[in-house]
This record gives sequence, structure tokens and C-alpha cells, in this order.
Amino acid sequence: MFTKIPYVIVTRVWITSSHWDIAKKPSYIYFNNFHGALIFSDQTSKIPGFKHFLKTIHPAKYPEDTFLKKFWEIAFECTYEQREGDEGLCSANASLDTLRLSYLDISMSDQSYTVYTAVYAVAWALHKMFSVRSEKESNILGFHPWKLHAFLKNIHFNNSAGKQVVLDAKNKSMAKYDILNYVTFRNDTEVLVKVGEFIPQATDGGEFTIQEKAVVWGTRHRKSRCSSCGPGFQKKSQEGKAVCCYDCVPCADRHISNQTDTNQCVKCPGDQYPNKERNQCLPKVVTFLAYEEPLGMALASTAACLSLLTALVLWVFVKHKNTPIVRANNRDLSYILLISLFFCFLCSLLFIGQPTAMNCLLRQATFAVMFTVALSSVLAKTIIVVLAFRATRPGSRSRKWMGTRAPISVVLFCTLIQVLLCAIWLLLSPPFPEADIHSDHEHNILGCNEGSLIAFYFVLGYMGVLALGSFTVAFLARNLPDTFNEAKFITFSMLVFCSVWVSFLPTYHSTKGKMMVAVEIFCILSSSTGLLSCIFIPKCYVILLQPHRNTKKPFKDNSSS
Repeated sequence: MFTKIPYVIVTRVWITSSHWDIAKKPSYIYFNNFHGALIFSDQTSKIPGFKHFLKTIHPAKYPEDTFLKKFWEIAFECTYEQREGDEGLCSANASLDTLRLSYLDISMSDQSYTVYTAVYAVAWALHKMFSVRSEKESNILGFHPWKLHAFLKNIHFNNSAGKQVVLDAKNKSMAKYDILNYVTFRNDTEVLVKVGEFIPQATDGGEFTIQEKAVVWGTRHRKSRCSSCGPGFQKKSQEGKAVCCYDCVPCADRHISNQTDTNQCVKCPGDQYPNKERNQCLPKVVTFLAYEEPLGMALASTAACLSLLTALVLWVFVKHKNTPIVRANNRDLSYILLISLFFCFLCSLLFIGQPTAMNCLLRQATFAVMFTVALSSVLAKTIIVVLAFRATRPGSRSRKWMGTRAPISVVLFCTLIQVLLCAIWLLLSPPFPEADIHSDHEHNILGCNEGSLIAFYFVLGYMGVLALGSFTVAFLARNLPDTFNEAKFITFSMLVFCSVWVSFLPTYHSTKGKMMVAVEIFCILSSSTGLLSCIFIPKCYVILLQPHRNTKKPFKDNSSS
């Protein structure tokens, strides 16, 4: 009959039963002649969890359901098997919630609700039958199927929607119907509008109610009027309403629409970002810690000034190399430490400027090796302080370790280990320049990817071991006589060093882009300044401002005391 409808001129109103729902129509049938029909539809209630079930259902979740798999391929125009044609493979992230309402409305229909209630009634009757049998007999499986009918005639329960289901004296359910008006539009969309109710059990003439003014009869069409969605917005259908009813939703982050009534916003390329109106993609600004900006200029100037200060201290020590205070604290180790600190300050300049392959390859390795030379020199100094005190005892064997070979050997051995670690790092997984287009909304951040984070932390961890070793030895030797009491200054310098780098790790990981680079430069400058000021500034003060203390007499007096 449906196939003959396009050729029939309908001049009357169709009135259909609840089980002949013309809204759930095949796609090949023309239904405009049903415009204005009145449908008696069973009243439904919202079933908890039903929409969530439909939104999360997927063929991968129920692989044995062949119907669901076929429906999925038709609905999403995809395939689960590689075939020739335009259809692509089905996505694992597809959801029924993304289908057009004109194709699938995920709200429960009246037919589905009656089926759900019927299954619920059978389950209730089975439960009652099993309960009665278990009270009388131990074998609850020995029953005849026809006995279920007696329990079905006496159902009385509330379904999961909270609605009461009960049969009357004639074994009929208390049915309630909504009167729906089927309205079609000229753009081939339709909607069901509730215009009344029919409750057979009602009294006093209230069994049939209808709002006649709300009914659209088949002789006239309703016009759908919707305001346009401007650029920067997309149309989103309103759930449970006609397809022509939609909301204007702003485009999601990193998406734009530059046309009116766009169904789906377009994502900007990775190197672009949407403007505030989200109707145009703008190129991201390339950013890195440059010398020209105030932060880069301040850090570079500080590094240059501190390196000059270190060179000045080295000049003071070389000029006064034969004075007691310089000779008493191992002159060669002081030179090595000052030269390594000079390069530590300068290596921070490798972190400023646009990252390149060579820049990324050198900056962490240079910093690690220079700092290791400085820390191993400090460790050698602390060892020399302890050996020097023991060498003053009669018959001590520590005198043979007081030459220049022993401390230089400590520095070379400790540095060689760091060089091997850096060589393994650079050979297996070296750092390389990288553009980060995801961290910042409007900027394309250029930086260095450290390659292997494990190798990076091994390098930092080794420097931490040297610093802790120096601090431990210096702390134990802090109460030696004043003649050799450089250990106190080394203890303070190691405290500064450890404090800076312990606070560096969480701060480094909580920042992005050029601020992360600035944090590392600040830690390099701060820890190097701590070593320079705590170990050498007190000596320069004596050499330059109190030369009367830089004689052998104070040393002899301290030794005798």
C-alpha cells in the first residue's frame, strides 16, 4: 500500500494506530501525503541509562551482533573489511550520538517502550513463578511453560522508569495514548507534535482531549523559520526535535567556520590558530628566547658580567700566586675551578637564540662537562683539605698525596666519566631542534628536544652525586684549624648549588617554551655564582683589602694554636 501512496491524491486526514508509526519510515517511501496525520501513540517514560547505552554502543563492544555491524556500515558509510570503492574503514571512535537526527533519533520510541515493558512483565512473572516454586519444591526447574500464563494475568509492578504496570479485571493493561500530529516541511523534514491525549480509563469526559488550534491539517504546510548561524558557529540539531530545529554552537578550540549555516567547523592547520571570532585562521608567531627581547638581553648581560668577574678573580689569583693564601688552598685547583666557572657562565649563552642542530647538540653536553670539571675541582679541594690536616701529624703517609698529581687525577677521572656519559647520549639519542605547535595557542615554540630524557637525567644525577660528595667531605672537615679551613666555604657553596638544582627540577617541568630555557639559564648562573662567591670572594677580600693577613705569620699562629 505504501508504494501506491505517491499516486493517490489524499483529501482526508490519516488517523493511524500506535503500531503504525509513519515517522519510522523506509527511505524509499514518499510520505508527504501523510502531512497532517493524527497518530495515537503509546505514552512513554524516560528509561534511565537508555540514551547512554545507545551513545556508547559499538560493534567492537558486541562482536557477535551481526545486525549491529551491518547497521553500522550503512549508517556511517564505512566497512569493516577492505573492499574496492569509496567506503573507508569504520572508525573505532564512531558513535550513534554523531548521526543526524533525520537519520536516527536516539530517544526511545513508543513501540520500543511497549516492547521493553512487555519483556519487563515476562521477567516479573518468571520471578514470581520461581519464588512460588522455590517455597514448595526444591527442584525449581521442573515446571511447565503454560503455568507462566497465570502469573502474567496478575502482574502488578513498577518498571525502571517508575511507571506502574497492572492488568485490569479483563486482563488488559491500562493504556494511555498521546495524540501526535505528523507535520512535514518543504525541505523534506518532518516532526511529530503532541496535540492531545486519549485515556480510555478516564471519567467525566476527560478521556479525550485535543488542542485543535495546535493541529496542522493536511491542506496547508508549516514553514520552518530558523535564524542563520553566522561565521564562527556551527549548527547542532536539538535532540528529540525536528531536524530543522538547531542551536548555533561556537566552533570548538582550534576550529573555524567562515560561512553561514555551517554544519561542521574546520580545524586550523597545526601552524595556525583561530582568531577571536573563529572565522579565520591566523599564522602562529614563531617564538624562542632571543637576544633581542628583554629577558634574553638581561640573561646574556648577566652571563657576560659574571664571566668577566670570574676572569678578574683569576687575574687576581695569578698576580698573587706566590702569596700564602693562594698557595695554601692548592693554587692549580683554584685555576682549574676558575677557568671552568668562566666557561660555565659563557655556556649559558648557547641556550639563547634560535635553536639549531649544532646548538642543541652542544649546549647540554658543554654545560654538563664544564660543571663536572668545576664540581670535581671542588671535590679535590675538600680531599686536599683533609689530607693536609693529616699530613701535619708525625709519621703520616698522607704527605705523598699532597703533590699536584693526586688532585689533578681526581679532576680528570671524574670528568672522564661525565664525558663518557655525554658521548653515549650524543651517539644513541642526541638532542635536536623541535617546533612545539600544541603547547601554546597562538605561538609556534622553537626549542631543543633533549632526545633521551634518561640520559639527560643520568648526566644531571652524576653532577648531583659529585655535589653531595663534596658537601659531605667539606661538612666533616669544617672544624679543622683555620689554616686549612676552606671546607667551611665549600660547604656553603655546595648548599647553594644543591638548593638551586633541587628547586630546578619541578620548576623546569612546570614551564614551557622560552621560560623553561630561562629557568635553566638562571640555575646555571645562580649555582656558578654560588661557587664563585662562597669560595673565592673571601680570599679576594683578604688579598686586596687586608694584605696584612696574607702573610706567613697568621698561618704559623693558627698552626701553633
